[in-house]
Amino acid sequence: MEDRLQANGCKPLRVALAAALGVLLIAVVLAGLALNYTVKAEQDVRYVGLMNLVAEKLSKTVRGVEMNAENVFDEVAKHLDSPQTVIGALGSKTSLNPDVTGYFAAFVPNYFPQEGKWFQPYVHQGDSTEFVLTLVGSARHDYTKSTWYVQGLKEKECFWSETYYYEDDLNVASGYYVTYATPIFDATGRLACVCGADMTQEWLINQLREIEDELVQDELLNSRMLPGSRDFFIVILNDDGTSFAHRDGDIVTVSDEDFVNALKQRQRGIAETEVNGKPSRVYYTPIEHTHWTVAIVVAK
Repeated sequence: MEDRLQANGCKPLRVALAAALGVLLIAVVLAGLALNYTVKAEQDVRYVGLMNLVAEKLSKTVRGVEMNAENVFDEVAKHLDSPQTVIGALGSKTSLNPDVTGYFAAFVPNYFPQEGKWFQPYVHQGDSTEFVLTLVGSARHDYTKSTWYVQGLKEKECFWSETYYYEDDLNVASGYYVTYATPIFDATGRLACVCGADMTQEWLINQLREIEDELVQDELLNSRMLPGSRDFFIVILNDDGTSFAHRDGDIVTVSDEDFVNALKQRQRGIAETEVNGKPSRVYYTPIEHTHWTVAIVVAK
């Protein structure tokens, strides 16, 4: 009888002990979740700050290109009298920005009857530091089918073209290009040409590389990065989720439909998605006036 009483007396103790252990376990789990949330929130703050910094620097670089190109556009608009004055206008401002591969004026077919159907003078970097003139319009190079020309027919002001691949043998380097362009109208209000400034993919890669190297040397920025939070890379994405610039030239692809739609809609945010097949956390924001988005990709 006494043994049964002792056994029965232990039950409340075991129940209380189990309950206490349960409460402790819940507390540990909640504490772990809270710590994880705090670390992730801190990580988000750091990477969003880094993303904004890179985007700001790139935006300033892009705006510098735009301002110099617009000086050339204005000069061309003032000199539509003849093919010779157009060529002179294109060449008069080329020294403003050595990063520009070349400036061109692609005229509507037969605008200058004496030049025939196609007239596209292109003042561009040659084999030396000097700019050279090449007339690139022809039946073989029908610029009226180019994406930037087609877009220029619809625009009323300056715009950045989609990325495109140029391959030719007219003393112009082959490769991926992007063009800052504008339609130009003559004194009668008639469209005369689409005028543009070409930038290469390599130019943007170099800009990104310089920015990354500068950030690596930034002691204040590095002191704020969390331990173990350096497994990331910076990439400039086209609005279809493919990369246009990576410092090492790596090809980066994000195929998540929701993410690509966000890029097309010029959104900014944080996404959990696969990048080149690897689970990642992506911090992204668009660069104004362009089809590009700066993305900080963090491996999970």
